[in-house]
Amino acid sequence: MSDWIPLCICPQDCLPRAGVFLSGSGSNAEKLLTDLASRSPRPLEIPVLITDAPETSRARELGKQFGIPVIECDIRKFYQERGETRVSILTPRGQEIREEWTQTLLEAIAPHQLDFGVFAGFVPLTNLTASLTCLNVHPGDLTYEKDGRRLFVGLHTIPVERAILEGLDYLRSSVLIVEPYSGQGDSMDNGLLLGVSQKVPIDFGGYSREQLQAIADARPAKRPKGGWNDPLEEIATRNQDNLKRHGDWTLLPPVVREFAAGSYETDGYGGLYFRGTPVKTVEFLPDGSFQLIQNM
Repeated sequence: MSDWIPLCICPQDCLPRAGVFLSGSGSNAEKLLTDLASRSPRPLEIPVLITDAPETSRARELGKQFGIPVIECDIRKFYQERGETRVSILTPRGQEIREEWTQTLLEAIAPHQLDFGVFAGFVPLTNLTASLTCLNVHPGDLTYEKDGRRLFVGLHTIPVERAILEGLDYLRSSVLIVEPYSGQGDSMDNGLLLGVSQKVPIDFGGYSREQLQAIADARPAKRPKGGWNDPLEEIATRNQDNLKRHGDWTLLPPVVREFAAGSYETDGYGGLYFRGTPVKTVEFLPDGSFQLIQNM
């Protein structure tokens, strides 16, 4: 028996129980739920869907479609009821409300006895992950490092823009264990990397990398509310949408299944093991196969 620590721990003779968290269109959640519904025997149970945006997300629709209860914890309404017009953590009061909202969410999901969570397009930065192991699908290749640090981290289109400006001609989706929020959005992208997708070619929209770099250089220091609205952001958004179809959708379901099956372990010092083999991560391909990516 090894001294490695399983990353998914659930009671014996029980299927792992995972909650799926979503904020928007729910396409990643739908692909995951469709995949799981097609498998016999079931690899895990999804007893609940959770959303922070009940009026605009597809959580209710997907809950009805798959017969799964939905927990609604409206973050915008939560802030408004406490006198804040913006959903933000840029002020001490905003951070205080976010922690209160997180605690409310934890209390709501507690009766479902979840073994882990899956962020399938879940937007709010939250310390939920300090109390519940959560997997997240991220629009960046987290195997790519510079000066010993993951380069394609962050929110919105930042990971895709960084890949474009770095001179890459491809993108990858990643699934990782989310780290608790520590003040910066990219801090949550430093957890154990469970899998990456195939490489998805970048469409530069007729622009050269030099032209796109000039656009980035001309931006003001602070990102405007609503985004940059420039060609670089438009190209990044278009490529991110394509990456979702050819990266997220082919990557998230197999990683969740392997996680629930106990395929992942750690040595407790940041080392990752997949089916007993030390790895940097695992590349999952659309045909259902996978390749181990070893540490160099």
